[in-house]
Amino acid sequence: MEKLFSYGTLQLEQVQLDTFGRLLEGQADTLQGYVLGEVEITDAAVHKSSGQRFHPALIKTGLPTDTVTGTIFTITLEELANADSYEVNDYIRIEESFSSGINAWVYVAKGC
Repeated sequence: MEKLFSYGTLQLEQVQLDTFGRLLEGQADTLQGYVLGEVEITDAAVHKSSGQRFHPALIKTGLPTDTVTGTIFTITLEELANADSYEVNDYIRIEESFSSGINAWVYVAKGC
């Protein structure tokens, strides 16, 4: 099983149903050294699923005082591939360590 941190639209029920075919369960957690920015979504399917033209995007600052809260979900490898498709080319997936001590995948703004 894989761990995936969501701080944005992957927490929405409709996005989870469209992306994973089920509702996810997770636990709250915090990522240090990042702030939230946003990206404009141009992919029609992603826009339709989320209902939002702009999506949050993590930007690394490296400052321990900058934090972003969200949810760590446990998903399958196949579901992680589905998440990769949903997050389109504006994001890249990296692994980070969270306040709880858990390591999880997270999508950050490309080039940040």
